[in-house]
Amino acid sequence: MRVIVESPFAGAFANVRYSRECLRDCIDRGEFPFASHLLYTQRGILDDKIPDERRRGIAAAHAWLEVADYVAVYMDLGVTRGMLIGVAKAARIGKPVRMRWLREQRPEEVIDESNRDANRRVRKITCL
Repeated sequence: MRVIVESPFAGAFANVRYSRECLRDCIDRGEFPFASHLLYTQRGILDDKIPDERRRGIAAAHAWLEVADYVAVYMDLGVTRGMLIGVAKAARIGKPVRMRWLREQRPEEVIDESNRDANRRVRKITCL
């Protein structure tokens, strides 16, 4: 499965290390993860501190969302504004969202609105 990884990025190197752990977790699950915040923010690509470049990075990440099977949101360090933007976009286009924890013994929670009909919103949360 092709997975977009949402995890905190801004701040200390601890967030980068955590994001790498998230990628490893996806690979260990047999998934094919993509973490735009680790790729596009590398020196010489885009500067996350420059608003226009940050917007361009978010737009590039959203293009990958179109071909992803779902979004994995790693919750241990909290949810940032950038993560919320990714989750909102996923919800708008009907991609399932899987909330995960690495540091806690918690089951994955899945939010899947892809089966809703046109007349009513259905929110299905499944614990795996």
